[in-house]
Amino acid sequence: MSAKRLVILGSTGSIGMSTLDVVLRHPDRYSVEALVAHRNHERMHEQCLAVRPRYAVMTDPVAAQALSRALRASGSATQVLQGSAEAAHVCAGTSVDAVMAAIVGAAGLEPTLAAAAAGKCILLANKEAIVMAGPVFLRAVSAGGARILPIDSEHNAVFQCMPPDGHTRGVRRVVLTASGGPFRTWSAQQMADVTPAQAVAHPNWSMGRKISVDSATMMNKGLELIEAHFLFGVPEPQLDVLVHPQSIIHSMVEYVDGSTLAQLGNPDMRTPIAHALAWPERIDSGVSLLDLTAQGRLEFEPPDPVRFPCLRLAREALRAGEAAPCVLNAANEIAVEAFLTDRIGFMQIAEINEQVLCALGTDSAPGQVEEVLALDARARERARHEVSLRTRS
Repeated sequence: MSAKRLVILGSTGSIGMSTLDVVLRHPDRYSVEALVAHRNHERMHEQCLAVRPRYAVMTDPVAAQALSRALRASGSATQVLQGSAEAAHVCAGTSVDAVMAAIVGAAGLEPTLAAAAAGKCILLANKEAIVMAGPVFLRAVSAGGARILPIDSEHNAVFQCMPPDGHTRGVRRVVLTASGGPFRTWSAQQMADVTPAQAVAHPNWSMGRKISVDSATMMNKGLELIEAHFLFGVPEPQLDVLVHPQSIIHSMVEYVDGSTLAQLGNPDMRTPIAHALAWPERIDSGVSLLDLTAQGRLEFEPPDPVRFPCLRLAREALRAGEAAPCVLNAANEIAVEAFLTDRIGFMQIAEINEQVLCALGTDSAPGQVEEVLALDARARERARHEVSLRTRS
């Protein structure tokens, strides 16, 4: 059996690093054609020496030059490429079998679309690509003959619990679980004074800063509802969220006969990564086995829409359809960035999201990728304006 050739988009982030951890456990099964990242050339240098990819792509030109110098000094044969266009080009390469799409945010859309158009197996960890461009993305997947395997722990769990033929016949409800984030038990008054350092300190998962803030606001779960709708064809009324602080049950699928199938495991992203890499087989991920007796108890509660209004906004965007999901995603990226740079307060993230969604969410749905990017740009500009009205002096 020849090794599966991989491109890893976002290799220096948490998902990318977890992917490389699994890959290095199975050198006979996987080889890396290309690593792609934005700015972290020091970590990229280490990764290139570890897995010896054919290409290393840095979208930041200064980082690309620094990486090129470091690799030459190390005697590495890896070729350094620069820019988003090169990232998309390597994803479509004829020698590539699968693409791990783990670039956070809208920046991951174009290379992921290139992989779809080229008929690759897409290991989808970038939920924003399908949230902002769901119909466009799915058309590209269909036209290119690509396949999507979900990496988000919740969607990977749903995938494992769905009927094997991919149809939703007999499915009554899909339930995504949420940890509740670091502020699950905080009052609204306490949450008004949250700092960026507190928001990125997730109690269960090791994640990047942006997704950690999304988890704290529960926007992450809202985006996952939208993603689940597109991935599995489940209508919004049949999608639900249940807060499960232990993060042991990753999601559930309820059936009309009264059965509920759930996928359980320790909170470690290497499990869904290994599942998707080897599907339909199973391989060792390096994750310890789940010990339910040591866990002791599993708790569940409904999410609070008052303290976590971003979840409500995501549902409204999903119901509205058209431009709304793309607009909400763009606004949220700008609002989270403003919070992380201490320009707005934590609860103002939802305020900005709602203002931008009301202003632009009723626009027509984008039909082409250029229209998606134009709508994304308009929503970001409106969000920046809303940030400027609230920026702390």
